[in-house]
Amino acid sequence: MYKSRLLLVFVICIAIILPGCTGEETINQEKTSTGIHFTDDLGHEINMDKPAERIISLYSAHTENLFALGLDREIIGVGKSEAYPPRVVEKDVYDYGSDPEKVIAANPDLVLIRPFIKNSSPAFVEALEKAGINVVCLYPESYEEFVPYIEKLALLSGREEKAKELLDEFKGDIERISQITGSIEPKVRVYFESTETQYRTVTPDSIAAHAVEYAGGINIASDAKAVREGSSIASYGIERILEKAGDIDVYVAQRGAMNSGGTPHGIQTRPGFYAIKAVKEGRIYNIDEKLVSSPTFRFSKGVKELARMFYPEVFDDIGVFNDNQPVTREKMARIAVMFRHKSIFSPTSKYYGQPHRGHVYGGFSDVGVDHPGFDYIETAVLSGYMDGYGDEFRPDEKITREGLAEVLFMLADLEDLAGTPDIKDINACDSPRMVEIVVENGLMELKNNEFNPLDPVTGAEVVKALERIKQIESESN
Repeated sequence: MYKSRLLLVFVICIAIILPGCTGEETINQEKTSTGIHFTDDLGHEINMDKPAERIISLYSAHTENLFALGLDREIIGVGKSEAYPPRVVEKDVYDYGSDPEKVIAANPDLVLIRPFIKNSSPAFVEALEKAGINVVCLYPESYEEFVPYIEKLALLSGREEKAKELLDEFKGDIERISQITGSIEPKVRVYFESTETQYRTVTPDSIAAHAVEYAGGINIASDAKAVREGSSIASYGIERILEKAGDIDVYVAQRGAMNSGGTPHGIQTRPGFYAIKAVKEGRIYNIDEKLVSSPTFRFSKGVKELARMFYPEVFDDIGVFNDNQPVTREKMARIAVMFRHKSIFSPTSKYYGQPHRGHVYGGFSDVGVDHPGFDYIETAVLSGYMDGYGDEFRPDEKITREGLAEVLFMLADLEDLAGTPDIKDINACDSPRMVEIVVENGLMELKNNEFNPLDPVTGAEVVKALERIKQIESESN
């Protein structure tokens, strides 16, 4: 009897210690020698002999995450509203609101959906299932469900190791931001608008609410209740917002399919909204809903964007570049975006349907989405602060003095002052008048009446020039 008890204790201890043996997900989700078995978010038992090799994803979050897991080749089709990553536009498009035969004819071994698709187009889903296609429904309703959701995607596609790597990186990014914001006092108080309709917000357990928390904001609407069970959208309304008008330091409205309104100008002109502290102080911001309300790895970027909105003096402090190191084009892009507190560019599906002159998002051959400077480079170029060289950006190339002059000219609204400076080597400049105006305004200095356009610049020189822009702008206000 004594030995039996010892054996039982030993078995329980092993079950607790071994990774993957401590939660419900482990019980319902496994990959064995006989295949893949788990329960999806509709309660359906999923049984597959092996990881999928031909995948059609009909939800943008699934698509983003599959690309992040390195499944470019395996993804044979996507939904009609996909926008990220840029190479998603190269994939065939499928619509769950149309004839399912197009999907069936593509012969996928996995079609990924979310509950909304099943509820809105049940006949479409049933047709795929009758054709013998594995249809899997996944949708994490809360932030806590994100990791199990990614693990299921990895299980379905055979990318468990890659998923672990990305999740570790994801958690590390958020922890780094949280460590910084955790030490900031006082913290800003935030109202997060999920939809302009009835000025709704989000539930405290939602993905967006966690983004606000990690970014160091205090959710002023933490008492909000879901509009219906299982929803992350919460009722609030104008009366409750205005009751807390003096406490709202920052007003953030997400933009996207869920909330096409809510621009800063629109919020300013709403009846009664001028009483809100954030409106009076001009602290109204938009953020792409895909960055803060969608279960993707880009959520960590959304957290950082909110932190930049909440604490620009910390997260957009260009003083960190005030050194004697040469400035690369990548670093210059980062500095320019931080200087103007410009939100990183995030495309919508409509973006790709419009004609574009010049650079198209994601079009640089030497700056992929996995490049550490991707977001800042794309934002700087698409904002007109910098130019590329055709299909190259050349991120590691050093910024020259003339290159800096061009960036400064684009960043500031400079007057063409009377009196052209005497610059001996002005003919060596590709943009002589631009250089003259920058010098006229005191943003850059001459040495022995020479500009030296090809000399590299240091971080200290860049910061000094940008401080001069601030001074000019302050004097003109």
